[in-house]
Amino acid sequence: MATTTRIQPRALVRASGGPRYAVALAVDALGTGLLRPFLLLYGVAVLRLSAPTTGIAMTVGVVVGLVCMPAVGRWLDRGARSTVVAASMLVRVLGVVVLLATPAGHVWLFATAALFLGIGNQAWPAAHAALVATVAHGRERDAALAGGRALRNAGLGVGALLATTCLAGGTTALQALAAVTGLAYLTAAALAWSVHVHAHPAAAAAAATDRADGPAPRMCALLAANVVYVFCLNVPEIALPLVLVTQMHASAVWSGAIFVTNTVLVVTLQVPVTVLMSRFSRRSVLALAGVVLAASYLGFLVATSLGHGWSGPAVATVSVVCTIGEIIYAGSATALVTALAPAHVLGRTLARFQLSTGFGLAVSPAVITVLAPHGPAALWGSLAAATLLSASAVATEKDQGGRRNDCRRQARAGT
Repeated sequence: MATTTRIQPRALVRASGGPRYAVALAVDALGTGLLRPFLLLYGVAVLRLSAPTTGIAMTVGVVVGLVCMPAVGRWLDRGARSTVVAASMLVRVLGVVVLLATPAGHVWLFATAALFLGIGNQAWPAAHAALVATVAHGRERDAALAGGRALRNAGLGVGALLATTCLAGGTTALQALAAVTGLAYLTAAALAWSVHVHAHPAAAAAAATDRADGPAPRMCALLAANVVYVFCLNVPEIALPLVLVTQMHASAVWSGAIFVTNTVLVVTLQVPVTVLMSRFSRRSVLALAGVVLAASYLGFLVATSLGHGWSGPAVATVSVVCTIGEIIYAGSATALVTALAPAHVLGRTLARFQLSTGFGLAVSPAVITVLAPHGPAALWGSLAAATLLSASAVATEKDQGGRRNDCRRQARAGT
């Protein structure tokens, strides 16, 4: 099995789409960080909508945005790469324009803006993964995907930090942040489009391995498990603040410290951990991620049972383990999907994977907030059990494409 043992920055940038594309990712992430954490606040403070109404509109935008994924997958399978990435950024420009044009009290226009933002946010991961899979291969591709995630988290963190410092300006500052976000998306779209990466499905199928002409992998267990795995992304943002502040009455400082630590660890460790794990099969690493995440959930269960004064530090400590599990998961899940997918259905396969990711992200806040009032055992015990079950399903699922290729190789050997 080929492994990547060293991190070479220039090679990593080249494998990620080149310097211009890296700048596009950074600018796009910076713009997203400026607005996304404060979109709810924009609806409440600027548009004078109620918090429940704003939250429902945002959720509807995210869920309905998933409807675009089959079309995105087909577009990618026709060979488009950088064009789809640019389009995912441009549709968010449209969302910002609608947002800025929405008068106070108009919930439907706000929902429309949230829909356009949701479409762009859902389409981008699949388009980005397809682009990277076109310019890089094997374990170099895995490292490039990890590098893109680290860069994106860095941009999101910087954007959120800048936005936080600007919030003292009130509603005017929020509108200015939205305008800057739109300009960032527009700039990023232009840079991404200028890369001009395009796949040629017929040529790729002829030059690739014999898996290239096979059908799309079913991945039923992997897709179902991914819905559960992705809950880990909302643990530092939703579950831990909910438990720490509203139930354990710990200082909000702990929630902020956990979020910052999570961001720093992802930025600094995503690539090294992914490279380290290249010694093992992607499926085994993804199963390991589930075990680590389940262990962290059980750790949260123990930490929340400690007395007042100890719970905050204990939860913060366990959150590091959870972040490590998140890093292992993020470094192996998309990489496994791109490795399983035949070249001519890569787009549709990534679109299906993004549907499971988007669905998990959409339902996880509701599941977490429903389970949390029933006590730590209900929340963390349920998450641990579901994640262990998912890890088992990932580990035992067979790669049908791999078995089919083995049969073909044996048939060729016999002739």
